Amino acid sequence: MRVLILTVGFTKEPLEVSIAEHAPEGVVFLASQQSQTTVAEVLKTWEGSFRHHTLLLEDAESLMEAYQAATRALKKALEWEATALIADLTGATKPMAAGLVLALTGRGVTFSYVGGEKRDPTTGRVLSGAERLRLLEDPTARLGLREWQAFTRAWNALNLGVALGELEALLGKELSPSERRFYEAMKGVVEGLLEWDRFRHREAWERLSPSLPVALAVAEAWGHGAKARVLKGLEEALPTLKALAGSGGRPTFPLLQDLLANAERRAEVGRYDDALARLYRAIELAVEADVQERLGFLLKDPRTWPQGFPETLRERILKPRGLMDLLEAAFELDLAFGAAGTLAQRLFGQKNRLQALLQKRHESILAHGTRPVEKGEYEALRDFLQGMDERLRPLPPWPKF
Repeated sequence: MRVLILTVGFTKEPLEVSIAEHAPEGVVFLASQQSQTTVAEVLKTWEGSFRHHTLLLEDAESLMEAYQAATRALKKALEWEATALIADLTGATKPMAAGLVLALTGRGVTFSYVGGEKRDPTTGRVLSGAERLRLLEDPTARLGLREWQAFTRAWNALNLGVALGELEALLGKELSPSERRFYEAMKGVVEGLLEWDRFRHREAWERLSPSLPVALAVAEAWGHGAKARVLKGLEEALPTLKALAGSGGRPTFPLLQDLLANAERRAEVGRYDDALARLYRAIELAVEADVQERLGFLLKDPRTWPQGFPETLRERILKPRGLMDLLEAAFELDLAFGAAGTLAQRLFGQKNRLQALLQKRHESILAHGTRPVEKGEYEALRDFLQGMDERLRPLPPWPKF
């Protein structure tokens, strides 16, 4: 069904030209209290030719009211199961035309305008019989504004797969060289973040390091502040990513902080079971990173153990019965090397508190139970760890639009 939305002024001729040209099966009139008589005149001429509905504005000079009326007109057209929508903005006040455009851009609507070169020298109106209808392209369709808005929503919601799809839709459009350069670079940025989120740091670096500078340079050349701000924020994270990519798989505190940031991203989208599972691993990784940083060997790799390593702890470290067993073994290992007050010892010293917090993880459907983890249960363990040591704080979150 083809539906035509018309703004109505005091002249019926442009309305009739639009109706004749578009041949709609349904018409929604947007009129003021004063111009509704024009609607009546048009309907006399076209009686029975189409279904119709009239929306009246109290204030024809209110942009807000015009916007809301246009939104209701779209709703009515969709109730009629419209398959083609045209909005003609010729008649009525300028705020009514502006409200119509603001409400319907990016909605798959074709705009039209009835003009003409021959005009009355006194009123400026197009002379009767000299009207010409012109179709107006929705600029947001060509410029990809709808896709970019969808991209930023997906980015901010950490739905990077959807964000990548919107970029691919933009790249399918007719673009200028700089636009194509920007969106291709942004595609590399998103692909890099997807790899980063999977802990594939080397692959993330290989995509982000060449793509990010290109995207940032174009955004700055355009003077697009939001784009430049987000990309500069990511640029500040590149040194950390480079270090992670070159760590050779060693347990380090930057890797631990990246794991904690990953947990935060899961929690942000409501995946608290996943987030809490990451915190469980973070406790074990904290001990490994602390040993590697202080003592210079890998806790889980006997090939790196130095002379004097207590053989009695071998099995308890390599095959612990649980996290608490590993913490106790690491506690004793530090004592054997003459260390006191270490991270492992402090964590084991909070054994009872830690076990209570971890019980929620054990009851999780992703561990040994059947119940979901709640937001507060994740936050309780997160806050406990952050209060234990500054190194147990996540990397900064990725910037948002």
